Amino acid sequence: MDFAWSDEDLAFQAELESFLDRELPPFVDEWEAGNGEGDDAPSRGVMGVMDKRAAWQRKLNEGRWAAILWPEEHGGRGATVSQNVIYTQVMARYRTPGTYNANGIVQIGPSIIAWGTEEQKARWLPGILDATEHWCQGFSEPQAGSDLANLRTTAVLSGDGTHYVVNGQKVWTSSAQIAKWGLFLFRTDPTAIERGRKHEGITAFVVDLETPGIDIRPIREITGDSMFCEVFFDDAKIPVGDRLGDESMGWIVSMGALGQERVGSSGQAISMAQDLRALLQTAKSVNPAALEDPAIRDRVARLHTQIEFTRLLLMRALSKVLNGEKGWPEVPLAKLQWGSISLWLAELAVDVLGPAGVLAKGAPGAVDGGVWARNYVWQRYTTIGAGPTEVQKNIIADRALKLER
Repeated sequence: MDFAWSDEDLAFQAELESFLDRELPPFVDEWEAGNGEGDDAPSRGVMGVMDKRAAWQRKLNEGRWAAILWPEEHGGRGATVSQNVIYTQVMARYRTPGTYNANGIVQIGPSIIAWGTEEQKARWLPGILDATEHWCQGFSEPQAGSDLANLRTTAVLSGDGTHYVVNGQKVWTSSAQIAKWGLFLFRTDPTAIERGRKHEGITAFVVDLETPGIDIRPIREITGDSMFCEVFFDDAKIPVGDRLGDESMGWIVSMGALGQERVGSSGQAISMAQDLRALLQTAKSVNPAALEDPAIRDRVARLHTQIEFTRLLLMRALSKVLNGEKGWPEVPLAKLQWGSISLWLAELAVDVLGPAGVLAKGAPGAVDGGVWARNYVWQRYTTIGAGPTEVQKNIIADRALKLER
C-alpha cells in the first residue's frame, strides 16, 4: 500500500485546512453566542441541529467546499478519490458540523449530474449546494427494504402524457418532513414482478414533496426523535419533466446513487477514535474508579485496536481504488466494523460512566447533557443504515468467501 500524497493532494489539504482555520472558529463562536452553548450537541436530537448544518453548508459552499466531488462547472472541485479521503479525514479531525444536504450532495446531486437534462441541473443543483432546499431519498418500502427491487409504489402515465399518477407508500425516508424535494423510485411497469423481472420497470423521479396527494408522517423513534418518515402517495401527479432519466432506467440510476464508494468514509475511523478519547476523559472526571477495572480496560484496548484495524482496512481499499481496482471486500467489511464499533462504544459509555451515564437530557446530573445515554439507543441504527449487518454478511459470504449456500 502506497499512501504518499501527491503534490496536488498536499496543496488540496493545505487549502482546506487554511479555510477551516479561518472560518470554523468564528462560525462556532457566533453560533453558540446566538443559539446557546452546545446547541449542536447530539442530545438536542437529530433534527435540532439542521439550522446550524444549513448555515455551515452555506459557508462551505462559499469556498466551493460543500461538494468537492462535483464537477467544477456545477460548483464542485472535481476532486480525486485521494482528495476525497483527505477531505473526510480533515473534516473529522476538525470536528466540523455536518452538512444540511448530505444525501443531496453525496448521492442525489451526482445522479442529477449523470442523468438529468441541462434544465434539470440548472433547476435543482443550486438549491442542493446552497442549502436553500432540503432533499431526501425515498427508496425503501414495507416490502422493499434490503430487497429494493421488490418495490410496489406505482407511477402510471396519464392519458395525455403530461404526468404520472403515483400511488403507494415509502418508509424510513430520512428527514422527509423538512424536505422540499426527494429522489424517489416508482414502478412504471407493474407486470415486471409477476414476470420475474423485478429489476425492470423501475423509474427514477425527482418529487416535489409539496405536491397534493403526498402525506408525510414522521416515525417517532426510541430516542424520542423523528428523523425517519413514512411517505404516502394517493393519486399524486408528478410531471413528466421531473422524471430522472428514461423510463425503466431507475435501477441503474439508483445503483449510481447508492454506489458512492465508502472509501471516503475513512473519516469515520478518526471520529470514532476521537469519541473514544472523549469518553475516557469524561470517565476520568465523573467515574475514575471504573477505569481501574481490568474488564473495562480490556474493552477499551479492544475498541482502540478495532478502530485502528478499520482505518487500515479503509486505507487498503483506497490503495486498490487508486490502482484501478474495486475496494472489495474491504468496503463492506469496513461497514460491518463501523456498525459493530459504534455499538460497542455506546455500550462501553453507559458502563464506564456509572449511573449518571444513563441519565437523559434534562435530568439532574446527566453527563454531557445526556449525549452518551442518547447514543446508547441511537447507535442501534448503525447495524441497519447503509446496509443491514445480516445482508452485508451474506454478500461477503457469497461473493468474497464463496461459501456454499
